[in-house]
Amino acid sequence: MSECTRLPHFAERLRQAGAGAMHAHRVLRLWAQGRATTAGRRRVEDYFPRTLQLALPEIEGELAALATLHSAHPGADGSERLLVRLADGQTVESVLLPRGGLCISSQVGCAVGCLFCMTGRDGLLRQLGSAEMVAQVALARTRRAVHKVVFMGMGEPSHNLDEVLDAIDFLGTTGGIGHKNLVFSTVGDPRAFERLPQGRVKPALALSLHTTDAQLRRKLLPRAPRLAPDELVAAADGYARACGYPVQYQWTLLEGINDSDAEIDAVATLLAGRYGVLNLIPFNEGEGLPFRRPAWERAAHMARTLHRRGILTKLRHSAGQDVDGGCGQLRARVVDAETEAAQVRPLVRIARAVVDCGPSPQ
Repeated sequence: MSECTRLPHFAERLRQAGAGAMHAHRVLRLWAQGRATTAGRRRVEDYFPRTLQLALPEIEGELAALATLHSAHPGADGSERLLVRLADGQTVESVLLPRGGLCISSQVGCAVGCLFCMTGRDGLLRQLGSAEMVAQVALARTRRAVHKVVFMGMGEPSHNLDEVLDAIDFLGTTGGIGHKNLVFSTVGDPRAFERLPQGRVKPALALSLHTTDAQLRRKLLPRAPRLAPDELVAAADGYARACGYPVQYQWTLLEGINDSDAEIDAVATLLAGRYGVLNLIPFNEGEGLPFRRPAWERAAHMARTLHRRGILTKLRHSAGQDVDGGCGQLRARVVDAETEAAQVRPLVRIARAVVDCGPSPQ
C-alpha cells in the first residue's frame, strides 16, 4: 500500500501547503461529498492562504485520481454497480444501492477465499488505503446522494483494520454520515471485536455467518478465523449491545447447502434472544461457481418460519442480479476480458507480420 493512498498523507500535504485545521477540513469535507472546493460559502480567494491556493490544484488532482470511473452498470432494481479504477490501474467494485446506500471495497481481492464469492478467486492482490475507500464514496456522490456506507464490497475489512477504521472515523465525522449508517462487515475476527468498541465512531456490525455448522463454515470460508458460530454470535451480540445497533447476520442462501430444515432449527436456537436481524440473501449466481440459489418459495419459507419462531428475519433481493451483482463478478469479467485481449494482441501482431512479409504480387 502506497502512503499516498492514505488519509494522513493528504492531511500532511494540506498542512505543508499552509492549510490550517479549518482549511483542511473544508477541502476534505467537500471532496468526500463529491463537490468542488469552490462550493463552500466563503470564496477560496478570501478564505485560503495564498500558498494553499497555489498548491490546491495539484492536491485536488491527486484526490481525484484516487478513484475514477472505469464503467457503470445500472440494474433494473435501482442499483448501479461501478467498476472503479485506482491510481495504479487496479480495479475494485462499488455498488450504489436503492435508498441512498453505497457498498465499497477495502481490498483488491481477498484472502478469505469464500467458495461462493468471485472476489477471492485470485487471492489478495493489495490493501486499499483509507483515502481510496473514501474516494469511492466521493466518486459515488457525484452520481447520486449517499447517506449510508457499508464495507461489504471486495475484501475482508478486518484484514485491513487500521485503514478501514481510519476511513470509518473520517466518514463518521468529516464525511457527515451517521454512525449507525456506517456498517463494518466481517467474517468474524477477534481483532475487529476488540478494536471496534474503542473508536470514537462506532459503526454497525454485519457478521457473515452463512451456517450454524462449524465444519461446513470452515469449508465455505476456508481461511476465516477458526471461531465456532456460537462464539461469533456471542462476540457480535456483545458489541451490538454496547453500541446500540443490532447486528446484521448475513446468510447467503445456497441450494442444498444451508437451506435445510435442520439449519432453520439450528439458527432459531443460535440467534434466540440475540440483538440482531438475520438477512437471508439468495446466492447471486456467477460463471464458474458451483452453487445455485434456492427457489424463491423455499427462501420465503425459511424467512417465514424463522420469523414465527421469534427471529427477526429479512429476505433480501440480491442487488444488481442483472449486472454481475455478486461481489467480484464484474471485476472478474472485465479482468478476464482484458487478459484474453492481452493474449490475442501478440497473435494479431504476428499475423500482421506474416502478412507483411508475404510474397509480393507478380
